[in-house]
Parts: sequence; C-alpha cells; structure tokens
Amino acid sequence: MLSGSAAEALGARVFAYVTGDPGRLLRFMESSGLSPEALRQAADSPNLVTGLLDHVVADEGLLLACASALDVPPERITQAWRRLAPPEFGEESSEDPGEFGA
Repeated sequence: MLSGSAAEALGARVFAYVTGDPGRLLRFMESSGLSPEALRQAADSPNLVTGLLDHVVADEGLLLACASALDVPPERITQAWRRLAPPEFGEESSEDPGEFGA
C-alpha cells in the first residue's frame, strides 16, 4: 500500500497529466461541474486532487492512458485514489479510529 506522501505525490503527477491537456482538463471540468474560476480557487485543495483521481479511476481509458504516460501500473493510481479518498460512510479510517475506534 502507498504511504500518504507517496499517494499525494502520485496524485500531483496525475493532476499535472490531466491539466496538461486542454481536452482532458475540459472533460474533468465538465464532469465535476467546476468553472475555470472554481478550479483556480481549488487548485491547492487536497479535495481537488481526490476529485481528479475519482475522475481518472472512473474512466478506464483515461486511467490506462495516464498510467502509461506516467510509467506506473494503473493499480498504483487506484491505490493512491483509495489512500486519499475519504472513507465511505460507516467505515473507519485506518489512520484515525475516532472515538469509537480500538
């Protein structure tokens, strides 16, 4: 499993891949509903990278193209997505068990 910092670094590379091409960026903006201004405002937000990873993982063709361009296995991008995504409702985070954790 990827460490948090490795997942963030890979997320930044995926971000650069998607935003480096106007067509890929436009598809992300359309699917997320972000305007150019909202994208600029969210640029430093970890939530933006997580949303972008959601977008890439949901599109197998984009995932495979991105993985190929970054010279990493697609599973590595999926691991980064899982690591950075918030836990589903009812799931406990492995890093922060909260008040009900062990």
